[in-house]
Amino acid sequence: MSNDRFDNLKNLRAPEPDAAAKARALEQAMAAFDTEQATKASDTTQGLRDRDRPMGIFNQIQGWFKMDARIPVAATLSALLILPLGVMLMQSSSFTPPRQAVVPLNAPQPVPQTGGRSEVEEADGALAQNEAPMLLADEAESDFNLAPPPGEVVRDQMGQVAASPEVQAMDAPAETRTRETSETLTAAPSPEPMPMVKMEGYSDDQIAMPAEGGGDRFAEFDDAAVKVVADEPVSTFSIDVDTASYTYMRRALSEGRLPDPASIRVEELINYFDYEYAVPNDPNEPFATDIQVMPSPWDEGKQVIRIGLQGYEPAPADREPVNLVFLIDTSGSMDAPDKLPLLKSAFRLLVDQLDADDTISIVTYAGSAGTVLEPTPASERREILGALDRLSAGGSTAGAAGIEAAYQWAEEGEREGVTSRVILATDGDFNVGLSSPDALTELISDKREAGIFLSVLGFGTGNLNDAVMQALAQNGNGTAHYIDNYREAQRVLVDEVGATLMPIASDVKVQVEFNPAEVAEYRLIGYETRALNREDFNNDRVDAGDVGAGLSVTALYEITPVGSDSVLTDPLRYGDAEEQGTVNANEGELGFFKLRYKLPSESDSALYTQAITDDLAVDTISEADIDARFALAVAAFGQKLRHTVSADTVSFAEIRDLALGARGEDPAGYRSEFLSLIDLAESLVGE
Repeated sequence: MSNDRFDNLKNLRAPEPDAAAKARALEQAMAAFDTEQATKASDTTQGLRDRDRPMGIFNQIQGWFKMDARIPVAATLSALLILPLGVMLMQSSSFTPPRQAVVPLNAPQPVPQTGGRSEVEEADGALAQNEAPMLLADEAESDFNLAPPPGEVVRDQMGQVAASPEVQAMDAPAETRTRETSETLTAAPSPEPMPMVKMEGYSDDQIAMPAEGGGDRFAEFDDAAVKVVADEPVSTFSIDVDTASYTYMRRALSEGRLPDPASIRVEELINYFDYEYAVPNDPNEPFATDIQVMPSPWDEGKQVIRIGLQGYEPAPADREPVNLVFLIDTSGSMDAPDKLPLLKSAFRLLVDQLDADDTISIVTYAGSAGTVLEPTPASERREILGALDRLSAGGSTAGAAGIEAAYQWAEEGEREGVTSRVILATDGDFNVGLSSPDALTELISDKREAGIFLSVLGFGTGNLNDAVMQALAQNGNGTAHYIDNYREAQRVLVDEVGATLMPIASDVKVQVEFNPAEVAEYRLIGYETRALNREDFNNDRVDAGDVGAGLSVTALYEITPVGSDSVLTDPLRYGDAEEQGTVNANEGELGFFKLRYKLPSESDSALYTQAITDDLAVDTISEADIDARFALAVAAFGQKLRHTVSADTVSFAEIRDLALGARGEDPAGYRSEFLSLIDLAESLVGE
C-alpha cells in the first residue's frame, strides 16, 4: 500500500456535528430513557435516583418476585431466609458504616433546567455525573470543622453520595438552591487561634511555631551570649528542674528524626539525670553544693565551672498530705494510644503512691469543663480508678475553663498542713478558653500566691505547645514533664513522687559574680529562658523556680581565663585602676557563688554563699569526678543538637566516649540509654 493512501487517511476529518440533529437525538434518547425507566420500576417516584445507587435489599427482593419467570423459586426462598440475619447484623452495635471517601469533581455546578425532565430528576442526574459540589462530612468527634477543597464530592465506599446540606437543598426552589449552595461552598471558619501565654525569657515577638514535619510548637530563643567580665561581671538566673525537653528529644530520635533545635533546652537535658552530690540532712538548710572547675571538652583554652545543688529528701513517713486535682485534657486530639490511654496508666501509678490522708479530685475539659470526681480520699482507690477508666476523648479544648474549675476544687480541698496542687495532663493544645492569655497567667499566679501550685504533664506529638506548657508550669510554681512512654511515667510519678508532690524550697535563684582579674569572659550554658536581672536576685517579690524533695540541680558556666588565647574580646584601653586594686585583694578566686531561696510557707528568702576558688579546679577532664564528666557530655550533646557554635568542634564520637567513661554504675540504665541516643543522632546527621 502506498504512502499516499496513508496520508489521505490521516488528513481525513470528521464532519462538524449538526446542532439541530444533535438536539433531536438528545431529545429522543431522553424520551426513550424515561419510557424504559417507567416500564422497569413499579415506583415511578424513585425516578433516576434508583438508577445510579445500589439497590436496597427490599427492592432487590421485590425485583426477584417480578422476575419469577427467570429466577428459580429456591433462590427467592433463600433470600427470604437470609434477610432476617442481615437486618440483625446491620442493627447490631458492632456494625460500622462504610467510611467516606472524597471523589474529585471536574464538572461545574449544575443549573436547573425546565422541560424534558423535572428539576428533581435533573438534580439527581447531575449527582450521578459528579456535577454537584459537596462538602466533606466531618467525623463525629473531630476538633475542627474543615470544608474539603472546592471541586470535591463526598461518596461512601458503596458509591453513594453522603448526606449533606447540599443533598437536602436539591428539593428547594432553584433560586434558593443556587444561593444556599454558593454560601455552603465558602470556606469554613478557622478554629480559634491558640493563645500564647507570657513566658519568662521570651520577648513578645517570639511566637511558638510548629516544628518541621509536625504540629508541635516551640518558642525560639537565642543561646546565651558570651559576656565580658569587665562589662558585666554578674550573672543571675532562676533554677530549672523541668525535664520535658529531654524526653521530647528522646522520642524524636527514637522515631528516626532530629528534634527541632528550638525544643532543646540544655539545662533540662543535664537535669534529667541523677548525680551523686552530697545530701543535706537539715530541712531548714535544704541544699548542699558541689562545685568543680575543669577544662572545656569543646574549646581548648577554656574551662567549665560545674555548680551542683542537691535538695533535701525527707523520709516518706514525713511527707505532708497532698490535696491533688487531676486536670485532664479529654479533647478529641487526645484520642491516641500515647495520649489519653497512657495518661490513665500514668495517673494509676500516682494513685498507688498516695496515702489515706491524701485527696484526689478529677476535672476534665473538652468543649466545657466537667467534674468527674469531687475530692475523694486516696484510700477510695476503686472509685478513683473507676473515674479514670471512664474517661474518653472528644470535643474541643476548653483549657482555661478547666483550669478555673480545677482551682475551685483545689480550694475546696484545702486544709491546714496540706499541700494543694493541680496536675494538668494534656497534649498541649489550648485553642478554646479565656480570650486574654494574660488573664490565664494572672489566674495561675494569684492561685500560686494563695499556696496552690500547678504542674504540667505533656503527652503525645503533633499537637504539643511546649511554650504554653512551660509558661503554665513556671507561673504556677510547678514543673513541666513530657511523658513519652510508660517507663517515663514510672520515673516521674513513682521514683520521684516526692519531688513531684512536695516542694522543699521556692523562688530559688542563683547569682555568680566573676573576678575580672582571673576571668576575662563567661557564658552560662542553658537557662536562656530563666535569665533574671541582677536586681531581681534580692527582690523576694520576683518569682523563680521551685525545687521538690530529693531533686538535684546542675548549672555549667564556660569561662575564659585572663591571658588565654581563646579570649574573644580585646582589653579596654582605659580601665578603673582603683576597682582593679580592690579585686586583686581576692586573688585566687574565680568568682563568688550566691544561692537565694524560700523555705515552704516562708515569705522571706535565705541566702547561701561560697567562693569559687582555684583549688576547686582540676588540670584534665579525666581528673574530674564522674558526675562532672557526664554533665559535660550531656551539655555538649545538647549544644550540638541546637547547633551552638561553641560545640561545633566536638564530634558525636567524642561526646560518646566522654559519656561512656562517666557512665558509672547506672542502676536504672538512663545513662546507657543516653549513649544509644548519641548513636541515633550521629546516624541521622551522618557524621
